[in-house]
Amino acid sequence: MSQSSLIAIVDDDEAIRDATQGLLKAVGYATEAFPSAEDFLASGRLNDVACLITDIQMGGMSGLQLQSQLGSSGFTAPIIVMTAFPEDGGRALAAGALCVLGKPFIKDELLSSIRLALHPGGELN
Repeated sequence: MSQSSLIAIVDDDEAIRDATQGLLKAVGYATEAFPSAEDFLASGRLNDVACLITDIQMGGMSGLQLQSQLGSSGFTAPIIVMTAFPEDGGRALAAGALCVLGKPFIKDELLSSIRLALHPGGELN
Protein backbone atom coordinates (compact mmCIF):
# COMPACT_ATOMS: atom_id res chain seq x y z
CA MET A 1 0.00 0.00 0.00
CA SER A 2 1.38 3.39 -0.93
CA GLN A 3 1.72 6.36 1.40
CA SER A 4 -0.99 8.25 -0.49
CA SER A 5 -3.53 10.35 1.35
CA LEU A 6 -6.25 9.76 -1.25
CA ILE A 7 -9.68 9.23 0.25
CA ALA A 8 -12.03 7.20 -1.92
CA ILE A 9 -15.76 7.75 -1.51
CA VAL A 10 -18.12 5.03 -2.76
CA ASP A 11 -21.81 5.84 -2.57
CA ASP A 12 -24.61 5.43 -5.09
CA ASP A 13 -26.44 8.47 -3.66
CA GLU A 14 -25.09 11.35 -5.74
CA ALA A 15 -26.08 14.02 -3.20
CA ILE A 16 -24.27 12.26 -0.34
CA ARG A 17 -21.28 11.47 -2.54
CA ASP A 18 -20.98 15.07 -3.71
CA ALA A 19 -21.49 16.51 -0.22
CA THR A 20 -18.88 14.19 1.27
CA GLN A 21 -16.38 14.95 -1.47
CA GLY A 22 -17.02 18.70 -1.22
CA LEU A 23 -16.52 18.70 2.55
CA LEU A 24 -13.29 16.73 2.34
CA LYS A 25 -11.89 18.85 -0.47
CA ALA A 26 -12.78 22.02 1.47
CA VAL A 27 -10.61 20.88 4.38
CA GLY A 28 -7.73 19.89 2.11
CA TYR A 29 -8.08 16.17 1.46
CA ALA A 30 -7.45 14.61 -1.94
CA THR A 31 -10.55 12.65 -2.89
CA GLU A 32 -12.01 10.59 -5.67
CA ALA A 33 -15.67 9.60 -5.71
CA PHE A 34 -17.29 6.55 -7.26
CA PRO A 35 -21.00 5.85 -7.83
CA SER A 36 -20.62 2.11 -7.22
CA ALA A 37 -18.38 -0.51 -5.68
CA GLU A 38 -17.84 -1.95 -9.14
CA ASP A 39 -16.59 1.41 -10.46
CA PHE A 40 -14.19 1.71 -7.53
CA LEU A 41 -12.82 -1.80 -8.06
CA ALA A 42 -12.34 -1.15 -11.78
CA SER A 43 -10.69 2.25 -11.25
CA GLY A 44 -7.12 1.05 -10.83
CA ARG A 45 -6.80 3.36 -7.80
CA LEU A 46 -6.90 0.79 -4.98
CA ASN A 47 -3.17 1.09 -4.28
CA ASP A 48 -3.50 4.89 -4.07
CA VAL A 49 -6.18 4.85 -1.38
CA ALA A 50 -5.28 5.72 2.21
CA CYS A 51 -8.88 5.58 3.43
CA LEU A 52 -12.14 4.31 1.96
CA ILE A 53 -15.56 5.69 2.82
CA THR A 54 -18.43 3.53 1.61
CA ASP A 55 -22.15 3.21 2.00
CA ILE A 56 -23.57 -0.19 2.94
CA GLN A 57 -26.82 -0.18 0.97
CA MET A 58 -26.04 0.32 -2.71
CA GLY A 59 -27.38 -1.08 -5.94
CA GLY A 60 -25.21 -3.87 -7.27
CA MET A 61 -22.42 -4.79 -4.89
CA SER A 62 -23.14 -3.64 -1.34
CA GLY A 63 -20.62 -1.93 0.89
CA LEU A 64 -20.36 -5.11 2.96
CA GLN A 65 -19.59 -7.14 -0.16
CA LEU A 66 -17.02 -4.53 -1.20
CA GLN A 67 -15.43 -4.68 2.23
CA SER A 68 -15.26 -8.49 2.03
CA GLN A 69 -13.77 -8.51 -1.46
CA LEU A 70 -11.17 -5.89 -0.52
CA GLY A 71 -10.20 -7.83 2.59
CA SER A 72 -9.75 -11.01 0.54
CA SER A 73 -7.50 -9.16 -1.90
CA GLY A 74 -5.15 -7.80 0.77
CA PHE A 75 -6.46 -4.22 0.80
CA THR A 76 -5.35 -2.73 4.12
CA ALA A 77 -6.53 0.88 4.05
CA PRO A 78 -9.00 1.75 6.82
CA ILE A 79 -12.66 1.62 5.84
CA ILE A 80 -15.27 4.03 7.18
CA VAL A 81 -18.80 2.83 6.62
CA MET A 82 -21.83 5.10 6.35
CA THR A 83 -25.37 3.80 6.58
CA ALA A 84 -28.95 4.92 7.02
CA PHE A 85 -29.62 1.42 8.39
CA PRO A 86 -27.85 1.15 11.77
CA GLU A 87 -28.71 -2.55 12.07
CA ASP A 88 -26.13 -3.20 9.32
CA GLY A 89 -23.34 -1.43 11.19
CA GLY A 90 -22.40 -4.33 13.45
CA ARG A 91 -21.65 -6.55 10.47
CA ALA A 92 -19.34 -3.90 9.01
CA LEU A 93 -17.49 -3.52 12.31
CA ALA A 94 -17.18 -7.30 12.69
CA ALA A 95 -15.66 -7.42 9.20
CA GLY A 96 -13.02 -4.86 10.20
CA ALA A 97 -14.44 -1.43 9.44
CA LEU A 98 -12.77 1.34 11.42
CA CYS A 99 -16.15 2.82 12.30
CA VAL A 100 -19.76 3.12 11.21
CA LEU A 101 -21.38 6.53 10.83
CA GLY A 102 -25.10 7.16 10.49
CA LYS A 103 -26.53 8.90 7.47
CA PRO A 104 -26.84 11.74 7.30
CA PHE A 105 -23.42 11.94 8.90
CA ILE A 106 -22.26 14.58 11.35
CA LYS A 107 -19.41 16.54 9.77
CA ASP A 108 -17.16 16.51 12.85
CA GLU A 109 -17.62 12.76 13.34
CA LEU A 110 -16.59 12.09 9.76
CA LEU A 111 -13.55 14.36 9.99
CA SER A 112 -12.48 12.79 13.30
CA SER A 113 -12.84 9.33 11.80
CA ILE A 114 -10.70 10.31 8.82
CA ARG A 115 -8.00 11.76 11.05
CA LEU A 116 -7.98 8.52 13.05
CA ALA A 117 -7.80 6.50 9.84
CA LEU A 118 -4.91 8.48 8.44
CA HIS A 119 -3.01 8.88 11.72
CA PRO A 120 -3.78 5.81 13.86
CA GLY A 121 -2.55 6.26 17.40
CA GLY A 122 -1.47 9.79 16.60
CA GLU A 123 -2.65 13.24 17.52
CA LEU A 124 -6.08 13.97 16.08
CA ASN A 125 -5.78 17.76 16.07
